[in-house]
Amino acid sequence: MIRRTIWHVAVLAALGVMLYPILWLLASSFKPSGSIASSVGLWADTFTLGNYASVLSGAADTPVWRYFLNSTIVAGGAVIGNVVTCSLAAYAFARLRFRLRTPLFAFMLATIMLPQHVVLIPQYTIFQQLGMVDSFWPLVLPKFLATDAFFVFLMVQFIRQLPRELDEAARIDGCGPVRIFAHITLPLIKPAMITTAIFTFIWTWNDFFTQLIYLSSPDRLTLPLALRQFVDLQESAASFGPMFALSVLSLVPILLFFAAFQRFLVQGLATSGLKG
Repeated sequence: MIRRTIWHVAVLAALGVMLYPILWLLASSFKPSGSIASSVGLWADTFTLGNYASVLSGAADTPVWRYFLNSTIVAGGAVIGNVVTCSLAAYAFARLRFRLRTPLFAFMLATIMLPQHVVLIPQYTIFQQLGMVDSFWPLVLPKFLATDAFFVFLMVQFIRQLPRELDEAARIDGCGPVRIFAHITLPLIKPAMITTAIFTFIWTWNDFFTQLIYLSSPDRLTLPLALRQFVDLQESAASFGPMFALSVLSLVPILLFFAAFQRFLVQGLATSGLKG
């Protein structure tokens, strides 16, 4: 009993340490801008909704809903691209037989260890020559080319655990690779696809560096870039209150998306791909 109590207290203490930055952000978003730096405790003596009112009223030149729309377009396009193309590439590596399949799969896995900064300049040069800089295409188009090797590998391991007898039975009935993928494999790998969608959405929604490189027009900025621009536009300590308010609002879609698909995430990471 004592050991169990100590274990629960330690876990709750660790949870409190990890959640404290989020609680501080939420509490600071309701504080008056002048008391954020001066207040010692988590909660201030007075609370105000002026920070949220300032953000929603459009203190910057671009309305806040535009930033949400841009982030939704980029994140939604990335999710669709990764789910579709990574599942197709994973099915090809896991089930189809073609020349150089093993070397190509090994080369794909090697790209996981390749830093993003190594390919940044070549990619930027290509998109600049194509006239796609300062648009959403450089952020969405690579996702439709199965460039995220981690998700391809995740789905390959998931598909390999499916019994091949299902494919053979469908092939006897006259199904080709496309119909086998659409009617047999695709329904069984939904947990892996939802796992891919969740991580892609979170990583793309929170991405700052890549969006900073390709986007410059105010009407095309996403939420991570809007936070930086919001502080630059205010040029005073009073900007921290609205900035925290916008940060809290930017976390809401992630929390809702994760809460809606949490059970599929656990299933995708824990199951073997077989249905009872």
